[in-house]
Amino acid sequence: MKSNQKYFLGCSGWYYNDWAGNFYPEKLSKSRWLEYYSKQFNTVEINNTFYRFPSEKTVKGWYNKTPDNFKLTLKANQVITHRRRFKNTQSTLTRFYGLAEILNEKLGCILFQVPPQKSKDIDFLKNAVNQFDLSKNNIIEFRHPSWYNDEVYDLLNESEVGFCSVSSADLPDDLVTTANITYIRFHGVGSEKYHYLYSDKELKEWVDKLKESNSDQVFCYFNNDYNANAPKNAQMLQKMIDSSQ
Repeated sequence: MKSNQKYFLGCSGWYYNDWAGNFYPEKLSKSRWLEYYSKQFNTVEINNTFYRFPSEKTVKGWYNKTPDNFKLTLKANQVITHRRRFKNTQSTLTRFYGLAEILNEKLGCILFQVPPQKSKDIDFLKNAVNQFDLSKNNIIEFRHPSWYNDEVYDLLNESEVGFCSVSSADLPDDLVTTANITYIRFHGVGSEKYHYLYSDKELKEWVDKLKESNSDQVFCYFNNDYNANAPKNAQMLQKMIDSSQ
């Protein structure tokens, strides 16, 4: 990939058993998967931080196994976003930010995912963003269509928080940019969802949208992990963006 630090393109995770032989060399040790992955892409979105807090040793390992200019994005833990829904979470969030800071200059973004049944609620959003450390790239992903609203965009811009655009079966495929950062998650569309393989035509439509974005940084992650479709599509998107420069 060309050296262009506006664009950070990769996958939502790297540790999938069915990627062996489909993306990773068949005999490559799993302990070297991140090292191999980080030679193909310049960023990764780590989802397992949603399920459990990593140890400091684990986070340092991510840092040490990746090259300079690589970015690691962390998905905020479910205790913050789903169990407590940002109520009495400041100390837990501070702990999570502390782990993220171990990544130093390799920290990409912090992704906060709102539960799918949670519809637009401005007071809920204000309470959430008021707890964010604004020295970080904070991104919020909504999974209910009611959040696609100018009032929400205005609040995020004022709060310097990025809006997570998505490609999925259930939400608008609008490219929304707030806080001068563009962030897209490709979940797969139709009934196949995470099994979905995007076509050239579908990705080209997103490239055209990105050309119209004036944000300083663009983060794109593919979450269609089945059968290594995510790295396939990420590489396709890389080539399209490189050729459009």
